[in-house]
Amino acid sequence: MCATRLAPAPLPTRRGCPLDPPDDFRRLRQQDPVSRLSFPDGKTGWLLTRHRDVRAVLADDRFSADRRRASLPLRRIPIRLAEAEQRAGVLLTMDPPEHTRYRRILTRYFTVRRMRALAPRVERIVADHLDAMERGGPPVDLVPAFALPIPSLVICELLGVPYADRAGFQRWSRTLLGLDVDEAEALAAHQALCGYMHDLVVAKRARPDDALLSQLIARGTEAPEDALSDDELAGIGRLLLVAGHETTANMLALGTYTLLSYPGELAALRAHPEGVQRAVEELLRYLTIVQFGTLRVAKEDVEIAGRRIRAGETVVASLAAANRDPEQFDGPDRLDVTREPSQHVAFGHGIHQCLGQQLARVEMEVAFPALFGRFPDLRLAVPANQVPFRDDMLIYGVHALPLTWG
Repeated sequence: MCATRLAPAPLPTRRGCPLDPPDDFRRLRQQDPVSRLSFPDGKTGWLLTRHRDVRAVLADDRFSADRRRASLPLRRIPIRLAEAEQRAGVLLTMDPPEHTRYRRILTRYFTVRRMRALAPRVERIVADHLDAMERGGPPVDLVPAFALPIPSLVICELLGVPYADRAGFQRWSRTLLGLDVDEAEALAAHQALCGYMHDLVVAKRARPDDALLSQLIARGTEAPEDALSDDELAGIGRLLLVAGHETTANMLALGTYTLLSYPGELAALRAHPEGVQRAVEELLRYLTIVQFGTLRVAKEDVEIAGRRIRAGETVVASLAAANRDPEQFDGPDRLDVTREPSQHVAFGHGIHQCLGQQLARVEMEVAFPALFGRFPDLRLAVPANQVPFRDDMLIYGVHALPLTWG
């Protein structure tokens, strides 16, 4: 049956339920899965809502990840890294061979084995924060008490960033990920973060430690082909620092809200804590906190599902829509913590698949069972409709999560 061709429309953003992607994605997936998309800059491009199309485009080297070429699907201040020293090391928006070099250097530091080796330290950090919550007593806002500090401390220790500086980089991150930030504020946050990380790299060269930034500096001495400049190291550090705490923090908070909203699934996880890996994968699929998708630009004319995408056109691959595709997932709108492992795209797909995904998994696999094990009667301290969701941020989650127990 031929799909209905719909007129170009803006990216759907309005959610009917805070835990579900916009309802329009379901309609588009059924009627026009490669649909025309209108951008705030007046240009038109494409929106992908099927799992197979999203994976195909993200793995296709005929599409560029360089956002300097892209139209943005939302009206927000674009921080376009045009200057070489600001783009250096930011591999998320690079194409091969530039991207290939960075990824080759970094991959060895983020293997499953290395990340699993961090589990005992993550367990201690989680236990310390649960102890503090218990001492303080209810009610507590889970975001500043648990969800944000755990991944922040872990990524700081991994990179070699002083945790005492967290207030600054957390504030800059929030600003850069906000949708309603004015230009002056966004540029100031970007410049502050760039300056901070550059100064840190210079300090590591003078006084190395055993953390990742110093390891990368040492690697460049041992293998000159892997040597990275201060600008490159600062770019890598910025990317890992922001992504390493923002994404996992929001998964911990939003995942907790979700499990409390589905007591049957929470009971299943408590009854079978050995199944936490499946539960984490299901939460990643179900929530898909990269809520507005991933951008690509066609480098040449490409045909996807019968639609011709012209060179230079921007494509938005909706990860949230793909992860609710009934062609790929049985009952995709149902949370099932016992679901068999699936090819979800919460971490993206292809050469740009999230470098730190194994670390995020370790943190969640430790944190969720520990939290619900320590507080068996954990529950919301406010009505569910009073929980503030991050509709105003690029990374979805909750701004606050008041909880109580006992």
